[in-house]
Amino acid sequence: MALPDALQRYLSRHWGDRAEALWGLALSGPAMLLMLVLLIGPLLAITLLSFSDWQLGMPTMGWVGVDNYRQLAADDVFWQAVRNTAVYVLVVMVGAVGLGLLLALLIEGCTRGKAIYRTLFFLPVMASLVAMTIVWEFLLHPEFGLINQLLMMVGGEPRSWLRDEDWALVALCVIGIWHQAGFNMVLFMAGLTAVPRTLYEAADIDGIPRGFSRFRLITWPLLGPVTLFVVVMTAINAFQVFDTVQILTQGGPSHTTEVLLLTLYREGFEFFRTGYAAAMTVVFLGAVMLITLLKTRFLEKRVHYS
Repeated sequence: MALPDALQRYLSRHWGDRAEALWGLALSGPAMLLMLVLLIGPLLAITLLSFSDWQLGMPTMGWVGVDNYRQLAADDVFWQAVRNTAVYVLVVMVGAVGLGLLLALLIEGCTRGKAIYRTLFFLPVMASLVAMTIVWEFLLHPEFGLINQLLMMVGGEPRSWLRDEDWALVALCVIGIWHQAGFNMVLFMAGLTAVPRTLYEAADIDGIPRGFSRFRLITWPLLGPVTLFVVVMTAINAFQVFDTVQILTQGGPSHTTEVLLLTLYREGFEFFRTGYAAAMTVVFLGAVMLITLLKTRFLEKRVHYS
């Protein structure tokens, strides 16, 4: 006996939607499981460890509540690392984004040799940061470093860049800008190719002069989505600074280059204070997420999507 047409359509529509939803869950299941194992699981484990006194290698642990966070709030070295990290992130973010945009504009304005310039400025991104940090250590050497040699050639005085409390963090910021500017340049160049050429032709008709006026009225607003992505990614990468500090200064002199990841590494893997390091990790991740959300919300209102 055949079902009425209306009932057949109802069953087909509702069971079809449910089957489609089940297929979607089945296809996304492996990715969700992988995210649970590799992201959410470790995050929950770190959060639980931050409320314990467990140390690496101990068979048992005891719950200490928020004692680790209280100790963290009274730790002068931790707050010094927070200040240094904030300064580093701000300087590197502004410098790497600005330099990357400038390089992209200059290369796009070239009539020949674009591929060569792109390759040269992108080399720091492709090279091993550890290897390039050792090169920077020789460049900044107080006695035979190239930078001091150039300073003496123009009448300047040589400096011990990595042992000077006033210049050590500055030197690390310069290395950070140098390392990230090439990647930002490539992203900005991709954004520049997406700007419609017809807008520049219309600017010619309207008599808008070339140079900064055309950049301010046309190029910069249409680079909004790319700029938002570049700013957020540069800030996140700057927060993760560790290699250059560990190799060049080890947080010195007098903790003037102490950064959060270096402090976290020492507490967890040198002093084996795993619970305390876990509390520091939770604070670190929370700060990164908060700053990323604030930047995204603040910049999103100023982004023009074509």
